[in-house]
Amino acid sequence: MPGAKTLETLPGWARELLESKPVGHLGLLDDDDHPRVLPVTFAIVEGSAWSAIDAKPKRVRGEELARVRWLRTRPRSTLTVDHYSADWSELAWVQLIGNTTIVDIDGQDTVLDALAERYPAYREPPPGPLLRLDPGRCVWWRSEPQG
Repeated sequence: MPGAKTLETLPGWARELLESKPVGHLGLLDDDDHPRVLPVTFAIVEGSAWSAIDAKPKRVRGEELARVRWLRTRPRSTLTVDHYSADWSELAWVQLIGNTTIVDIDGQDTVLDALAERYPAYREPPPGPLLRLDPGRCVWWRSEPQG
């Protein structure tokens, strides 16, 4: 399983996977150190993967959400983006491993613009906060090399 230090050093097909897939899976640890995986929307901006706490119905406000609490305590996390197909020769995934920081939405226009470009629902800015995963390591795999 190859690894790269930065997103810029990913193979082209892996970068394309990150840019084309609308949903990633954020892996983190909960309050009891149990692994959790949550589907998230995301955009890659300046070497980091960004996700927003949006306005979909939630039981508590953004800063009080379990994932925000968990990441404040245990910032080690991972974002996995994959391509699945019934034709297993087309399988592929990319994983960004690093720390996630909770960032206030104010002053993050570049990130908000990138999210809005990918997701029409974000044309009305989400309430936030934002989650910024800074990958210290990137790993990838695909079943069949294609150039």
